[in-house]
Amino acid sequence: MNREALRLYLVTNRYQDSLENFLEKVETACRSGVTIIQLREKNLTTNQYYHLAKQVKEITDAYQVPLIIDDRLDVCLAVDAAGLHIGDDELPVSVARQVLGPDKILGVTAKTVKRALEAETSGADYLGTGAIFPTTTKENAPITLISTLKTICQTVAIPVVAIGGLTSENIDQLAATGIAGVAVVRDLMQAEDIEAKTQAFLTKLDDMIS
Repeated sequence: MNREALRLYLVTNRYQDSLENFLEKVETACRSGVTIIQLREKNLTTNQYYHLAKQVKEITDAYQVPLIIDDRLDVCLAVDAAGLHIGDDELPVSVARQVLGPDKILGVTAKTVKRALEAETSGADYLGTGAIFPTTTKENAPITLISTLKTICQTVAIPVVAIGGLTSENIDQLAATGIAGVAVVRDLMQAEDIEAKTQAFLTKLDDMIS
């Protein structure tokens, strides 16, 4: 897949936002330069997730930003999202690829070199690796060493996105790892000024990633 699309990867979290505020944040992020968005909502019914995904996709389509659905293959297909992201304990990568077909994006969480190689062989388009720093989004998530992240980037041919506790203040620590981009939750979704925060990320990423 196009590595450039992974440069600034927003992973959503509604926190305590109203639907209107949440959708406004998504649109602001798209307008400000976020390159891809993952809708990750763990506490919704299938029906709620489907309708939220449809509303988010209307926004992402308007800005030509790919929409990735976390975990839910059924919702991904139902709304014709650009792709799916699966974690360690979800569908086998090969099964997800078979059902999605060759054209949709398939992202896979990979915290180890072994998992990264297996995911690549089974049809993943990109890897999400982390948590790189402590994160409140996934409490008690094991930390992935920056050295491990770098080894994964050097081992696989598909692009790798770093995730976990990333902010515009700490991502420069990943400059020499070979990542294609960074995935961000809280530092964008709870930013006082999403546009300014997006630009802060993009400025640093332009210096970090060739």
